[in-house]
Amino acid sequence: MTLKNKWVQLAILAVIILILPAFFPSGYYYRVGALVFVNALSVVGLVILIGYAGQISLGHAGFAGIGAYACALAPVHLGIPPVLAILLGAAISAVLALLIGRPILRLKGYYLGVATLGFGILVSMVLSNERGLTGGPDGMAVPSLGLRPLLRDMGLRLSGGEFWYILNAAALLIGIWIALNLYQSATGRAMRALHGSETAAQTVGIDVARFKLQAFIISAVYASVGGSLLALQNGFITPDVAGFMHSVEMVTMAVLGGVGSVLGATFGAAILTLLPQILTVFHDYEHLLLGLVMILVMIFLPLGLLPSLAARIRWRGV
Repeated sequence: MTLKNKWVQLAILAVIILILPAFFPSGYYYRVGALVFVNALSVVGLVILIGYAGQISLGHAGFAGIGAYACALAPVHLGIPPVLAILLGAAISAVLALLIGRPILRLKGYYLGVATLGFGILVSMVLSNERGLTGGPDGMAVPSLGLRPLLRDMGLRLSGGEFWYILNAAALLIGIWIALNLYQSATGRAMRALHGSETAAQTVGIDVARFKLQAFIISAVYASVGGSLLALQNGFITPDVAGFMHSVEMVTMAVLGGVGSVLGATFGAAILTLLPQILTVFHDYEHLLLGLVMILVMIFLPLGLLPSLAARIRWRGV
């Protein structure tokens, strides 16, 4: 990936984000777009872990839950503003990823998947059982971010949907920019060497354990920030944000769009977020059709939607 390609990818995504509102029939679609951006941000973190370093995680929603509940609890119990709570959640997630990553990243294959799954389940159970602190399964309210009144005082009046569309889009673009820069860096090259072969990477002097852990920590921070933004956007949060199904959704989004491509994974997040909205007209058959679409993509486009389509276009010389 050249420097030119990096800026081209960012420019394409920025243009799409800018022109989409022109086709929105109502303010509801700003909310849907903002949700797409939040999901995509978390999935970009999985691209770094799975696509770059070749490690699997089935419990990354646990870090999303930590970020979400940091924004719900820190302003109330610590008196810090929600903006700083986002950073606090990211810091806690990074420390936890460091502590649990050292032992579990020694595992490989499905052993690693089960270990990370255990972490996600543990976080979800804690959030569900600590009713006095987290509200248990019923969830809890999340304080307002407090930026809209400031923008209103500056003469910029935005609806809630417009505000979150812009903020989450900016967060996604920054996250993608960081991921693309990481891809080109020496650290990114070392991570990609692990994906090819850990044994070969170790042979040429790459510290395998160090770079696997770095990928795990970075992806945890992405998931935490995504969880924080989701909680602040919704104004309410439940332990489902840290649940197993959310972890599966994140991995599926990455694989569906193309786990080796930042833009591909972003595209996968958009597809999997929008499909349930589209398939609601089929009522009882919604999940059946969603599963069928995913199976067909995996059979006929095994690299993911975007990389497979790009490869076919290049093959035809278009």
